[in-house]
Amino acid sequence: MPMPTAGDIPSNHAYRLTNARIPRVLLEGDAGEGALATVDIGVRDGMIDAVLAPGQIPDELSVLDLAGRLVWPGLVDMHTHLDKGHIWPRAENPDGTFMGAVEAVESDRRARWTAADVAARMDFGLRCAYAHGTVAIRTHLDSQAPQDGISWPVFAKMRERWRGRITLQAVSLFLLDDELSRGIMESLADRVADCEGVFGAVTFPGQRLERQLEVLFRLAMERNLDLDFHVDETLDPEVHTLRAVADTAIRLDFPGKVTVGHACSLSTQPDHVVRDTLARVQTAGIHVVSLPMCNLYLQDRLPGRTPRRRGVTLLQEMQAQGIPVAVASDNTRDPFYGYGDLDLLEVFAQAVRIAQLDRPVDPWPAAIARTPARAMGLDIGVIAPGRPADLIICEGRSFDELLSRPQSRRIVLRAGKPIDTTPPDYQELDHLYV
Repeated sequence: MPMPTAGDIPSNHAYRLTNARIPRVLLEGDAGEGALATVDIGVRDGMIDAVLAPGQIPDELSVLDLAGRLVWPGLVDMHTHLDKGHIWPRAENPDGTFMGAVEAVESDRRARWTAADVAARMDFGLRCAYAHGTVAIRTHLDSQAPQDGISWPVFAKMRERWRGRITLQAVSLFLLDDELSRGIMESLADRVADCEGVFGAVTFPGQRLERQLEVLFRLAMERNLDLDFHVDETLDPEVHTLRAVADTAIRLDFPGKVTVGHACSLSTQPDHVVRDTLARVQTAGIHVVSLPMCNLYLQDRLPGRTPRRRGVTLLQEMQAQGIPVAVASDNTRDPFYGYGDLDLLEVFAQAVRIAQLDRPVDPWPAAIARTPARAMGLDIGVIAPGRPADLIICEGRSFDELLSRPQSRRIVLRAGKPIDTTPPDYQELDHLYV
C-alpha cells in the first residue's frame, strides 16, 4: 500500500487511523512487549478519542489504513538558539572551532542583531520546526546587555504570535565567570521572571564558580524560576562544572527543575569520575539534554586533522542510571553548527547513529517527546485518549526504515487536520545578508 498523502486524511470531524505503529514508550500507560505497538487511533473533533488494538474502534467511522507506518506525537525541542539561527550566510565560522563560533557570533550580534533581524530569523526557524511536526521549543537567548533589551521583547511577541501552534519557552544565556556581578545577575533574573522564562547561564571553571552558582540558584528560588545551564562544552577532562551544578542543587535543596546541556567533558573522564558525577546528577534530579550534531561538529576539530573523539555526552550511561535524557537541535545554520533545520526526526536519527542507541532502540523515542516535555513542565509528548490529535505520520514502518531515509513525505496533523509541511524558502532571508 503506497504512502498516504495529506489529501487522504478524512475531512469529516471523526475518523479512524488503522494499523498505526507507535513507539511503545510514547503510548501513555502501555506496558506491552516490543519497541512498537500496532493500534488504531480514533480522532474526533480534533482530539484523540481512542487508542485501541486494531478492529476495536467502530467501523462506521471514515478509515485511513496506515499499513504499519510509524506515528509519533508532536515533538519537543528543548534546547535551541532561535536568536542565532540562519546567520551563517553572513557569519561563517572561520575555522570550524568553538572559539571561531564564539567570535563570529559576537561580531555579528554587535553589528546586526536588531529587533527586526532577530524577529525575522526567529519566525523563519519556527516555521521550519512547525512544518516538521514540533509542538514545543525551548530557546536560549543571548542576554548580554544591550542585547537582552532587544531579544527578550522580540521573544515575548513571538510567543504570542505562535500561541496555539508551538509552545515557547526562553532561557537566559550569559557567561557565569568570575567577573560577573550580583547586580547583573539580579537584573537578568528579573527580566526572566517578567517573561515567565527559565534562568540559565554558561558555567565556566573559576575560583568563584561555587559562589556564583549559589547566587544564581538563590535568585531563581526567590523568583520561582527553573534553571537551565550550558555545562562543560569541552573535551578537557579537568572541567567538572556539571558536578558543581549538581552539588549546589543538592546543598540548597533546589525545589525547581534543573536542566543541563552538552556535558561533553564527561566523555573524556575516567570511569570512577564519571560514576561519581552521575550519582550526584541523579541525586540532584537533573535533566540532561544532549546536542549530538552540534557537539560532533565543533569538538575535537583541528585544521587538516580528522577528529578522533565524538564529543557527545554519555547518554547510555545516564539512561541506565535513571537520569532523564533528551536530545535536541541546538544551533541551526549559524557558526556553532552550519546546518540543521529544527527537524527532530533528523536529530533522532543522527543521535541513534552517533551514540549507538539502537541496541535496543526501545527507550530512545522518548528523548524527543515525553522526556523533554516533562523537563519543560509540559503535559505533552505522548499519544493517548483525551489529547489533541497532533500527530506525525511517517513513511517508515519500522525503525530501520525511519533511520535509513529522510522522512520528507511525512504527514503532520494538528488538531486532526493536515498542515502544509513545506518549509519556508531560504530566499525569504536574503534581505538580511545584504
